[in-house]
Amino acid sequence: MPVAGFCRLAWAKCRARVLNERIKESDLTMREPPQYFVSTKRRCPFFRCVAVFSVAFSLLISTVQVYAVPVSGTGLDALTVSEAEALRDDALTGTKAFQWVENLTTEVGPRLAGSEAEASARAWAVQALADFGFDRVWVESFPLPGWERGLETGYVVAPYPQPLTLTSLGGSVATPEEGVEGDLAIFTSLQALELAAPGSLEGKIAYVGHAMRSTQSGSHYGYFGRLRREGASIAASKGAKALLIRSIGTDSHRMPHTGSMTYDPEQPKIAAAALSNPDADQIERMAARGKVPRVKLLLTPRFLGEVTSGNVIADIRGSVAPEEVVIIGGHLDSWDLGTGAIDDGAGVGITMEVARRILSLNKRPRRTIRLILWGAEEVGLLGGKAYLESRKEHLQHHVIGTESDFGAGRIWQVTSRVSEQAQPVVDLISQLVEPLGIAPGPGDVASSGPDLTPMVSVGMPAFRFVQDGRDYFDLHHTPDDTLDKIASQDLDQSVAAYLVFAWLAANTEINDWGWLPVNN
Repeated sequence: MPVAGFCRLAWAKCRARVLNERIKESDLTMREPPQYFVSTKRRCPFFRCVAVFSVAFSLLISTVQVYAVPVSGTGLDALTVSEAEALRDDALTGTKAFQWVENLTTEVGPRLAGSEAEASARAWAVQALADFGFDRVWVESFPLPGWERGLETGYVVAPYPQPLTLTSLGGSVATPEEGVEGDLAIFTSLQALELAAPGSLEGKIAYVGHAMRSTQSGSHYGYFGRLRREGASIAASKGAKALLIRSIGTDSHRMPHTGSMTYDPEQPKIAAAALSNPDADQIERMAARGKVPRVKLLLTPRFLGEVTSGNVIADIRGSVAPEEVVIIGGHLDSWDLGTGAIDDGAGVGITMEVARRILSLNKRPRRTIRLILWGAEEVGLLGGKAYLESRKEHLQHHVIGTESDFGAGRIWQVTSRVSEQAQPVVDLISQLVEPLGIAPGPGDVASSGPDLTPMVSVGMPAFRFVQDGRDYFDLHHTPDDTLDKIASQDLDQSVAAYLVFAWLAANTEINDWGWLPVNN
């Protein structure tokens, strides 16, 4: 290795050690200014690097690792790559991500979109981010129709009287004050319901099952979730006076799953609820005996008129191209049954910690890193839609973005949709997160997480870390979505990966990641 090259790489190694020292200092002081010239009882990181240079040949073997990183074609230098490695490695020694999730879920709890609790979550986030040392933290508010849960009870009246465990779907209308009672029309799938003749369910309550299973990628959710989203209007079109569905989940506990639904304006609005999986099994066993279950439901949700949600935004302003933006984040709102720990307190905690650690470096990235804690995700990606609407004139200033919103499991795969020019950067990110147990995935996946779907749908390049979702839909949208389901070490692995992404994406000289033509 040429002497000049060796020295540059040795310096990169030293710089990485400085970064580690600064992160450790910030963990202790939460933004205490770094002190490089202090008493002799505390040696400063700069002098440690000088000492390392004095024995530079002893670093030959370790610096070969830096030299081997393929930075060609990435718009990145060895120093920046070394910094990303240092950020990654330090995160694995322990982060504060779990602490932020614990604070949010304890001090605020469930955070239904548009509620006072969601407003409290915004206030909590603004204060926490200000304490981190962001130059500017702000809230972009937007309106939405308010909804809140009421009483929700269900009983099998015949042939085997017993209570049912169920929950209203988000956005459902109420039953009449006296409730609604009727024989169940049993369907094994949404497709079977769609084949029923119009008017064939007059006076009946439709029950619809499904065969959703657990997968690592969560791929079943999009397909089977259509039952929850559209089932009520389809049942109403057949004459049904209410809808019961098997929860869109994969657990075997008596924990019903809520979630948003929509109504077709051309159809009557009927009340809709989800049974826990064991209760759905019970209904299907009754029907298998040749008996027609008769049930009574009482649901009393109510609509609140126009309420307010908002996105909490904080920038780490870029030093060279501040107008160019790399987005990270998670969503602040949650459903109201649990405390919103995995959905999406975990994503909030992970990305807040990523931002805090980058701030602690006291070195600005080339372009702006924008942390967005999205509002009202659960009721239709409203925060993502509002953000897109407010930035139509500057869409392509957003270089790339990704969201953490698939629970608290470990990341196992990288997916993306970027240009040929940006692919070497994605490949380098994949290489640097491989030691975390993360493998490269498909390069044609247009997903950056739910709240960035509106941006990706109009052409923004896509990048995503895919978490292990095999138990995600056991907990998703249930009372069981609580802090005890999270392992802090799993959050640390995600923090390490997001640090690599954010630091390299924000520092590469490549600024065209493959925006598709915008269709106006």
